[in-house]
Amino acid sequence: QVQLVESGGGLVQAGGSLRLSCAASGRTFSGDAMGWFRQAPGKEREFVAAIDWSGGNTYYARAVKGRFTISRDNAKNTEYLQMNSLKPEDTAVYYCAGGSIETYDSGKYAYWGQGTQVTVSS
Repeated sequence: QVQLVESGGGLVQAGGSLRLSCAASGRTFSGDAMGWFRQAPGKEREFVAAIDWSGGNTYYARAVKGRFTISRDNAKNTEYLQMNSLKPEDTAVYYCAGGSIETYDSGKYAYWGQGTQVTVSS
């Protein structure tokens, strides 16, 4: 079983940047697809981005496309989410997840991190 730990969240002003990391342990995740999701207070968890096992294919939600970049370093067993031009509506708890296929469907991911808070002030 893979355990995921997110880090890098925090408080940032609108227009600023953050880079989230998701470190995997337990076994290598190099063969798995990975994703990022977020959940704002009072809202359902939503898809942010996904990446295939090789890092060669990436997918983004419309709300973040062009501002966020998902990447991975299989040698370090770590996934990243670079977030630029942050907006107050990006405020949420961000979760990383892993599974057999890169998808927007949270139900298809087999394991999850505990989440990291991102707060964007206006």
